[in-house]
Order: sequence, then structure tokens, then C-alpha cells
Amino acid sequence: MTVHSYKTTTFTKPPFAVKTRAPEPEVQRCSFKYLPPAHIEEGRRLLDSITWPETLPLPKPFSLNLTTSGPKSTFYIEPEAEGWRVGGELTVRIQMKDFSGNPKNSGGDFLFGRLHNRELGAGVVGQVQDHLNGTFTAVFPLLWNGTASVDVTLVHASETISLLKQLVEEHPDRIYFGSDFRSGSVKETTTCNVCLDPLKGPLCNYSDPSTGEQWFCYKPKTLDCDKRVSHYKQGFTKTVSKDEDALFQTGVNMKASLKAVGSNTITVLPKAGESQETSFKPAGYYFNNIWRPLSGPAVRQFNNASAITACLKGKQLHMFGDSTVRQYYGYITRSLKNLQTFDKHSHSQVGPFLAVNHTDDIMVTYRVHGVPFQSDPASVSRVLYVSSELDRVIGGPNTVVIIGVWAHFANLPMELYFHRLVSIRKAVQHLLNRAPGTKVIVRTAGWKHLNLYYSQAISDWFALRRDKLLRAMFKDTGVFLLEAWEMSQAYHLPHDIHPGPAIIKLMVDQVLSLTCPETGQ
Repeated sequence: MTVHSYKTTTFTKPPFAVKTRAPEPEVQRCSFKYLPPAHIEEGRRLLDSITWPETLPLPKPFSLNLTTSGPKSTFYIEPEAEGWRVGGELTVRIQMKDFSGNPKNSGGDFLFGRLHNRELGAGVVGQVQDHLNGTFTAVFPLLWNGTASVDVTLVHASETISLLKQLVEEHPDRIYFGSDFRSGSVKETTTCNVCLDPLKGPLCNYSDPSTGEQWFCYKPKTLDCDKRVSHYKQGFTKTVSKDEDALFQTGVNMKASLKAVGSNTITVLPKAGESQETSFKPAGYYFNNIWRPLSGPAVRQFNNASAITACLKGKQLHMFGDSTVRQYYGYITRSLKNLQTFDKHSHSQVGPFLAVNHTDDIMVTYRVHGVPFQSDPASVSRVLYVSSELDRVIGGPNTVVIIGVWAHFANLPMELYFHRLVSIRKAVQHLLNRAPGTKVIVRTAGWKHLNLYYSQAISDWFALRRDKLLRAMFKDTGVFLLEAWEMSQAYHLPHDIHPGPAIIKLMVDQVLSLTCPETGQ
């Protein structure tokens, strides 16, 4: 890695008494909104395609009365004269209201809908359309026979979205990082981030020379830039006022259920004749608590170690990404007692992890993606970019790669996430070109339990936008998408950035089904 230190420009005193300006330091230029030059047009096009509707500014002086209230808002099921049948769809009309109970007349609220039957272990997400006038429509496909109940949830009010937009624009560095520098007995600590103010001090430049992705630390007072030894999350700067914190009340205007006018439950009759053309097709749905994709390979159940071992025999499974991907490594290594792990001296959050079964020729690995990521102090020697790691994978028909990069980019501008995906996509394309039989699986974003910190730092609204960009970036690239977004949303358990064992098992079943599709598919 090339290390760049901050330098100052020096001048020789002129021989005559000529007035000169004071020397100015050279400035390390960086930007939180940098787009790689070769992809500026694509970046602007994709970012424009996922632009959120305009939202109203926060009322001044601040008051909740004119903002969206979940419990005050309502929905009703649009009647169907001939009843509902499997293969058809259900339409729900939604009216958002403020805390005074008055209908809203502008859009931008963040809602989601779920259709479910707990006894059948059934659930599916709906498509929500914002009409930009305070009303929404949600459409659900009807995929099972029996009762089906509608839930509509306000994730964030439009006014909250205005505040979240402001946070990204004005405080992209509100989550900040640190590094230790060491030489002998001398140790110094400085702040690091994607971009730093060079006027506050000299900078060390650790940007990736191959991709141009930026990373800087303030230069220690005495030590050189090449003495950096660790990376870690240093802190979080809270910039939201106490009054504005009222926009993040669970069950009120954040993850708040809307009230149904009339019944929220229908009875779905068996299919009769050909299914009607539906306006929305989700990625899949649950039935008997099993995820059933509506396209791609069917998901098989790998319910014991023998089934998992038979699938992975002779294969290499490489995982790169954040802790939501690390969960898959943990699940597999706990399930297969005959895997020998070599993780004793690895960082528990960062890795690298290695598990091997020599008898069945199985290898499973995990490594965290490159900065930014939040962790306890980790050696910088362990911090490698996914694109660099992919360039080292030999690949082939017995190699499976899983990538999950989204959560640690949630607080940052979308341009930075686009840049990271460009680098990963390029490395994936190189891998598939030199080893066409390689299977590459990309995990989509997921939902979280939102408390005050999570909602302001890495809200589900941030995750939704990254999920949309990720899907657009990897469309028609030959990779498989692991549908974590809908799997978490449609399931009956509460949202969690680290889904519980039941969902992780279903996600690993999907990975293994892609790894070992049934003969004839």
C-alpha cells in the first residue's frame, strides 16, 4: 500500500524586501460524494432512479402536531364483489394523518405492508405506492387458500425523512473512526474517516490505489503515517435536537401500526381457472414457515449435518462482508461438527476465519469487507477490500462466493456506496470471466429493530435505498440475489439487523439450494 503523508510547501526568502503571501499548505482533496470518473453517468442515472419523493421541511418552531402519526392514520381493504381467490390480488387504500387527526396532503412517508396467516406460517410483502397527496395504495398477491390478514406499518414519517436527508447532507461523518499508531513504546491515536477536513490538521492518505476509494486519518503529532496499526469505531456525534428526537418514537411515528377501518382480514378462496395478471410479483413468500421463491431454483431444506455436508462436499465457500454475512459462517460451522476451525487468533468481528473438513474436502472462509466498518480495534493487516480478495479467488464450478456489503454504509452518502459496489461488481465480473462456473451470491439489505441510535445512524430508510441501488447494480450480471430484505419483512418475527436462528437457517437453505440445485432444474 502506498502511504501518502501531508506535506507543506516551503519557500526560499527572496533576496529583496518583496512582500509575499504566507505559504499555504497543500491540501489533500476528498469528498463524501465522489463518483469514479468512468462511472459518473451510470452513477447519476441510478441514483436519480431511486430518488425519494420530495418531503416537507420540519415545521418551525418544531411541533409534532403537523407531522405524521401512525396510530391516527388508517387503511381499509378495497371490496371485491366476487371475493378473493388464489392467484388474484388484494388492494388496500391508506390515508395518512397528522397528530391532530387531519389528513395529510403531501407524500414521502415510509410505509410497508405485510399479508399473513400465522397458523399457516404464511406471509408475503406488498407493494406500496405513494400518490404524493397523503394517500397510498398497497397491493398484495394472493398466494394461499384460507384467511389472510393485512398489517400496514409506518416506518418513518415524511418529516423524519426530511431530517434523515439533512443528516446525510450536513453530517456524513457523524459516525467516526480511529486508528492507533505505534513505534516502540510510543503510541498515538487519531481520527479517521472517508473524508476529513485538511484545514484541521495534516492527513495520512490510505485510499485504495486500485479503486480510488478514499480513506484518511489525521497524521499523529510525532509518528509517521506508516506506523498505523489498528482500525476501530471511535464514536457517534449526535446532531439531532431533543425536540426532534420526538420524530423517533416507536409505535407512534416509527415502526407504528396503522388502524384498520373495518376488518383487516379476508378469506381467500381456492384458485378458479387461470390466474389473473397481477401488478406486483414479490421475490417469494412464506408457507409452513418455509421461504418459497417465485423465481429461480426451489429452496430445499437442509435439516441436518449430513445434508449440509453432502452439498458442500468438494466445495469452497468464501464469504465477504459485514456481520450479517458472518452469521452464515457461524451457522455452518456450528452445524458441522466435523469442520475444524482455525479462528483462535482471529478478531471475533473481523476475521479472517477458516474452517476445513479434509475428509470431505470442504473449506469455508469469512473476512470482513474493507473500511468503513464498525468494530473493536482490529489490526489494519486484516482490513482488505472485497474487490482485492475476489481477485485472489481461483473460482470454478466447486466455488461459491457470498458477498454482503450494506450496513456500514448506511450513514454515508449514496455516492460512496455506489463507488464500493462498482469496485465489487468489476471484481465479480473478472472472477466470472476467468472461472465461469463460479457461483456468486449477493445478500440484499435487511431490516432492523429501530431504537433512537439506530434510527438516526443507520435507519431502515437508509437500508432501503442501498437495497434498491444494490439490486440495480447487479442486475443481469450473472449473480444470485439472496433475498434477505423480503425474507425479514414477510416473516412474523420482529425486525433485527442480525436475524434470529430461524431466518438464518432459511437463508442458509437458500445458499445451499443455489450451491446444490436439484437435478433437472
